[in-house]
Order: sequence, then C-alpha cells, then structure tokens
Amino acid sequence: MAAAPATDSDWIALFLDAQAAELGAARNTQLAYGRDLKDAMAWLARRGSGFGAADRAKIEAYIADLEAQGLARATRARRLSSLRQLYRFAHEEGWRADNPTLQITGPARQKKLPDTLSIEEVDALLSAARSHGRSESDRLRNTCLMELLYATGMRVSELVTLPVAAVRGDPQMVLVKGKGGKERMVPLSPPARAAITAWLAQRDAAEDLARTEHGAPPSPFLFPSRGKAGHLTRMRFFTLVKELSTAAGIDPSRVTPHVLRHAFATHLLQNGADLRAIQTLLGHADIATTEIYTHILDERLRRLVLDHHPLAGGSG
Repeated sequence: MAAAPATDSDWIALFLDAQAAELGAARNTQLAYGRDLKDAMAWLARRGSGFGAADRAKIEAYIADLEAQGLARATRARRLSSLRQLYRFAHEEGWRADNPTLQITGPARQKKLPDTLSIEEVDALLSAARSHGRSESDRLRNTCLMELLYATGMRVSELVTLPVAAVRGDPQMVLVKGKGGKERMVPLSPPARAAITAWLAQRDAAEDLARTEHGAPPSPFLFPSRGKAGHLTRMRFFTLVKELSTAAGIDPSRVTPHVLRHAFATHLLQNGADLRAIQTLLGHADIATTEIYTHILDERLRRLVLDHHPLAGGSG
C-alpha cells in the first residue's frame, strides 16, 4: 500500500486536484466536494477519527447525524456521494485497503419534478425584458440574455460566460462549453438571433467608445462587466430574472434561470421533440436525467383529462 497523506486536509486537496486534472471537474463541482468533505472531516475529528481510520459504522453514524440535524434528503445523499468519491480515489491510490462506503445505503433521493413555466408566462418574461431596464443598452442586453436562455436551454454559467466570438456572423448554431469542458452545438431561434444582432451593435459601440476614451481592452465575453470576473455574474443575472418576473406579473419565487432551462425542455417535449435530442441540447451526460421531463408531460396530460373529460368529475 502507498503511504496515505499525513492529514485529512491533504486527502481532500489531493482528491480535488485529481478531479480537476483527470475528469475536468468544474470549479463549482470542486467547491461542492470540498465543502462536503470538510464537514465530514470536522465531524470525524471531533470524535477522534479521520479519513484513514474511519470504518463503515463511523460513516453511517455521520450520515445518521446529518439526518438528526434536519438536513434535507438531497443534501445527505450528496454528502455520502462525496465521501464515496473520496474513498474510491483513496482505494485506487493505495491509501486504504478497503472502501468503507461501499455497502452503505444512502437516503434515496426523492424524484422531484422540476418547476416550470407555461409558454404564456415565458412570453410575458420576454416581453418584460424588452421594456425593463434603465437604458436602451440594458433593455437590449436583457432581451438578448432571456431570448438566448429560452432558445438554447443553457445553464446560467454557460450563458454568462459565453464568448462573443461564438455569436459573431449571425450563426444559426452556437457552440456551448458545458460541464467538464464538454462542448455541444445548440440551434438559435430567429428571435434569439435578432436579439443577438441588436445587442452586439450596442455592445460593440460601447466597447469602441471605452477603448477610444480610456484605452480599455476588448472583452472576450458577450455580456461584459467591469467586475472582477469580466462578465455578468450568475448572481446579477439571478437578480435580473427576479426583477423581470415582477415586471411580468409572475411570482418571483417561481422563476430562476434554471426554471427557464426547464421550460425550454418541457416546451420542446410538449411539442413533440425527441427525448434524445433534448438530452443533447441540455448537455445531459445521462438520458435518465432528461427523462424526468416525461413525468411533467404525463402530469400535464393527466390534468388535461381531469379538467376536460366529461366523465372526469364522476358524474353519469
């Protein structure tokens, strides 16, 4: 067996380095692993143990304690998954002769149907984007953001970091870099292409002015920002979506960028799109992740029958 790292912190650091190098794990994924594993590390340390000495009973006790703390089922399942990944890596590296998480049955994740919006509600949001904003530039940007999100089903991180080069020349398809650096092509709708063209003209004019007056370098992003990231942040876009929801007369608690991604997939399925095609467009690695949208359609059809079938009310 190989010598295990000296401290539990080293276990985590080396594991995260390997995730980044070998699997191309995204930064957000690494941060999530890190948070989960540090929580487990602290719990074990308080009980005089660590990753190297912990056995199955100790890991099960940790998961049980999470439930006693009232943590959600999904959070507990994710914590166990993080430990499984760590111990699998440790076993492969020869730090441990066994994997204490192998026989542990975690809390089953409840299959929750993703929240979504009707086509009419999305139309109201798009209309709000065209009229909401302090300036014409803001309104053109907001329209471009929302049209792109609904036309492509991009994740919010993919949208805000989209390179401006990806949409130059009025393309009918755009290349999106997703989780783990995986790339996919998604088509652009005519309204999205029109919104991109209008925003590009405004964006480029503003960049030219900044370069002329202040010597500012050109931004590589479609949605540049003066902030540290250099592009519109996820949090600012999240806030913007809430503002547009209010302007559209929709309860803001129902609308997030991810809900719009769900709406994209649901509306495609409702209109006859193939599940495999939707999987490709969303960038899902596993078709099982995409299949949840069939449950949304099943529920919609069930309500349709209950609301409109003459015998649904139990009369006759």
